[in-house]
Amino acid sequence: MVPEVRAEVSRVLKVTNMNVYYGNIYAVKDVNFHVNEGEVVTLIGANGAGKSTILKTISGLLRSKTGSISFAGEEIGNVASHTIVKRGMAQVPEGRRVFSQMSVQENLEMGHYTQPNGTMNERIEQVFAHFPRLLERRRQMAGTLSGGEQQMLAMGRAMMSHPKLLMLDEPSMGLAPLLVGQIFEIIQELNAAGTTILLVEQNAHMALKVADRGYVLETGRIVLTDNAKALLENDAVRKAYLGG
Repeated sequence: MVPEVRAEVSRVLKVTNMNVYYGNIYAVKDVNFHVNEGEVVTLIGANGAGKSTILKTISGLLRSKTGSISFAGEEIGNVASHTIVKRGMAQVPEGRRVFSQMSVQENLEMGHYTQPNGTMNERIEQVFAHFPRLLERRRQMAGTLSGGEQQMLAMGRAMMSHPKLLMLDEPSMGLAPLLVGQIFEIIQELNAAGTTILLVEQNAHMALKVADRGYVLETGRIVLTDNAKALLENDAVRKAYLGG
């Protein structure tokens, strides 16, 4: 019984029987998965497969008709999104959504609102250590940053809340290949520093290269799960998502 107890303690997120509708559209169908402490877990699939809908449901922006969502051992399926953030979950949304009329520094400060006041400067310095480009731009308006810099800022803003779980929604979207590589290097750095990550990404090859495990989604259902290395070598996955 002892190993089972330890397994439960290390489970940061557990999604059970998630079913989500947009009006009459059945978007997410009987989805079950989990994320353990210290892991990078990725959800991969084509555009419209339901990946972003799953993240929005976990973070409280949408509701599942059935099942449960357990975060750090507590049920959050009917908890308000701002309360979920306070409990230690942060999401970097698709499209970055930085505050364009605020400076880099002010954006980061906005990400700290759930934390004790005395820790802000320390957290900002930690963010700048991961994102030195942001330190160079700290007084610049966020709306004038490049796409890659805005993605770094969105990730840094999320890290300001010292999350137990960081959820990234399509972090490589719209970025040049060189910047994509930099973003995924930063994801690995954040994970190595102790951050548990749930990654939604259309660039399946890059996602699986940094992940421990992956779940493959098709039309709202999980059709395959395995460790990341096995998925990279899976013929069906290679043909469908890796161009091989």
